[in-house]
Amino acid sequence: MLLLAPIGNFFLMFWWLLAPLVLFFILRSLWMNFIRTKFLSTVPTTILEIQIPKEVEQSPKVAEQIFAGLHGIQSNPNFVERNFRGLLQLWFGLEIVGAQGKIHFFIHTPKDFQDLVEAQIYAQYPDVEIKEVQDYTKNLPQDLPDKDINLWGTEFKLIKKDAYPIRTYPEFLDLDKETMVDPLSGITEILSNTKEGEQIWLQILIRPTGSKWKEEAELLVNKLIGRKVTSPGMLGKIMEELRSYGEYSIETLMARPSGEVKVSTDTKEVLKKLTPGEQEVVKAIERNIAKIGFETKIRFIYLARRDKFSSANVSAIIGAFKQFNTQNLNGFRPDKKTKTSIDYFFKKSREDWRKRSILNKYRKRNFRDKIAFVFNTEELATIYHFPGMLVKAPMMPRIEAKKGEPPAGLPVG
Repeated sequence: MLLLAPIGNFFLMFWWLLAPLVLFFILRSLWMNFIRTKFLSTVPTTILEIQIPKEVEQSPKVAEQIFAGLHGIQSNPNFVERNFRGLLQLWFGLEIVGAQGKIHFFIHTPKDFQDLVEAQIYAQYPDVEIKEVQDYTKNLPQDLPDKDINLWGTEFKLIKKDAYPIRTYPEFLDLDKETMVDPLSGITEILSNTKEGEQIWLQILIRPTGSKWKEEAELLVNKLIGRKVTSPGMLGKIMEELRSYGEYSIETLMARPSGEVKVSTDTKEVLKKLTPGEQEVVKAIERNIAKIGFETKIRFIYLARRDKFSSANVSAIIGAFKQFNTQNLNGFRPDKKTKTSIDYFFKKSREDWRKRSILNKYRKRNFRDKIAFVFNTEELATIYHFPGMLVKAPMMPRIEAKKGEPPAGLPVG
């Protein structure tokens, strides 16, 4: 209470200075939301279904090349474009759906990038078939949950900072048997077991990102190995923000303020002082940031008729994602802020609101939330690729030749 009194007096004395500042940020937020919504309304999109051939010999590694190619859409709108026209970095949606025992792979893409997506996929998987299809999320009533259909959903977040990698496909290699366990096998097995009236949707939104996440990871490495790092300070942060506007060449006016790394001893000597486990963590982070990255958001929704709804499917998917977790590096966990199960206060109404919210975001492929994490191409290839014959899910649709039947609809029940 003694601390709150001076704070209260400060606001009472200087409210006339703070009010315009608060009003500015509120109006700016409303303006940015308006112009970005207007910009996105002018961007036509489409959904592609990828039908897998009977035999796929490629490992998840080839999917890395697809993502490397898709990174080419990275754009850097300037100050005017961002703040007056609403331009922002566009993104893709990688989606896997299990419906009534069948598994479908989709990619949601801006129409302008459809040819790029198809070219990248055909280059690595020449025998797949790609079809432009209707949005499967529209096969359900708009206002869910209702008296007939229930749902459960969440977004996944990382346990640690982006720099720490998850368990990726090279680590699924069985050295004794010299075989690889497909990282998706656990997830596809669950999707193939969906019954009539059930659906499981997985959505991975990705948009190319620059080098800022790598710079932050390098600072983390410096701390882990004991290097002294000088903070850039307030001036450095201000100059970095100005530089992000892209309008002026700040470097011509002033040397770039940055975190200066001071190494007191030879790097090799520093590493020798770390335990083997600590050394492995540092090496894993450095391998992780050596590849290009994407801002990433992962959503999961389970929908079913109320008489078919089984919470076991929720536990199964969350458990399947834990196969990518490691104790010393990184892993997934449901985000409590988006999870649709609540244990206290107005439980029913709040849960229904969250269910409608996450379903609406899924349908719109919403990536305008500020909270996301960065995955490199290897991490993305681990959680989204087209499974080969290592995956024996009985209802995995596979085509005999390059042309097949049109995809079936995905109704619930």
